[in-house]
Amino acid sequence: MLITNATLITWGTPNQILEKHALYVGGDRIIELGLSSELEAKYPQAERLDARGQFVMPGNICAHTHFYGAFARGMAIPGEAPKDFPEILDRLWWRLDKALTVEDVRYSALVCLIDAIKHGTTTLIDHHASPNAIDGSLDVVAEAVTQAGLRACLCYEVTDRDGEEKAKAGIAENLRFINSQLPTPNSQLAATFGLHASLTLSDATLEACRNAWDGGFHIHAAEDLSDQYDSLEKSGLRAIDRLHKFGILGERSIVAHAVHIDHREAELLRQTGTWVTHQPRSNMNNAVGAADVEGLLRLGVKVGLGNDGFSNAMWEECKAAYLSHKAAHRDPRRMNGATVAEMAVTNNAALANVFFPKAPLGVLAPGAFADIILVDYHPTTPLNAGNLPWHILFGFENSMVTTTICAGKVLMKDRKLLFLDEAEITARSRELAARAWERIGV
Repeated sequence: MLITNATLITWGTPNQILEKHALYVGGDRIIELGLSSELEAKYPQAERLDARGQFVMPGNICAHTHFYGAFARGMAIPGEAPKDFPEILDRLWWRLDKALTVEDVRYSALVCLIDAIKHGTTTLIDHHASPNAIDGSLDVVAEAVTQAGLRACLCYEVTDRDGEEKAKAGIAENLRFINSQLPTPNSQLAATFGLHASLTLSDATLEACRNAWDGGFHIHAAEDLSDQYDSLEKSGLRAIDRLHKFGILGERSIVAHAVHIDHREAELLRQTGTWVTHQPRSNMNNAVGAADVEGLLRLGVKVGLGNDGFSNAMWEECKAAYLSHKAAHRDPRRMNGATVAEMAVTNNAALANVFFPKAPLGVLAPGAFADIILVDYHPTTPLNAGNLPWHILFGFENSMVTTTICAGKVLMKDRKLLFLDEAEITARSRELAARAWERIGV
């Protein structure tokens, strides 16, 4: 396939913006970039996709999400509003995840994947929980990802909050799915090992998880101060120190949030090469505070950008990151637009490549995975590689994504989904969500 008449945003090092260019795709990889006139002459028989002057750039990446959270949208919790994060967990999320059936798991994933395609997010790192539908749940999510045509790394959330047997079942589900993915390294699916958080994991379960798997983990940590208080009470250690003691940190491990950590914990994250993901919309919604991601990056900690189950419109997360830190610190100099791009583009791509190492992600370059979006943006001021982050923050809108391609396959063209029936999926999702709400009692 030859994408012609494009303005390419490469997100390479250095980033380039190339007008009147074309992109030749073969299989799931980018083969060549060049002037549109030259590549049209070189590949006269290629299938054409005319960009009509639109921006063509790498697909967005989400470093931490929860597909199952889709069924929470619009759900009213009975009684007084939760006063803090532990109450939000207990009264919302831990009631919702227990209510999910296998079919709920499938359709909550599908609606999130539709959202991702429409908003130009082609790679997602998901963290799943369904305590009454554990066995095979990751296969169900994987089937939805394959049906959608996107790229995703999956895991199951191990926790002690539902008892020892379900904790063991969560461990087994992670291991089963990890082993199922090992023979297919070129797949658009990848696996890691999920843990909920220090506050719902005993020493025995942490040890069992580490004994079962040493290839990296995906866990929430220090999202709220309650995680630190719980860890100190259990072990006399702060949350990150406790995870380090049990061998949970490392270059293939992801710590989501890290809002309430001290300097020593940050240094442990840096020393171990552990990834941190920042989810500003979720942090604001849960009123847990603002992680010092600028400080973490300055220290050398690898910080990416996730959405924690909010919409898979990653430019919205970028805007939240840019604005929330200015408000939190009452200082307009905080959170440079280039820092947002470092997290959302450079670091997210590097994190995704941990799980999909066969070709570069997040860049338009020969040999990179052909995960590409077309954006119908008409800048009213000069746009160049230097000011691109601020155009994304103040000009780009998610509705401007017109075409989404993953692994060389066109999933949406001119805003029309090609392989998913959005009307059917959303109608069925509404039915299933209503039944789940009934089981919860809302």
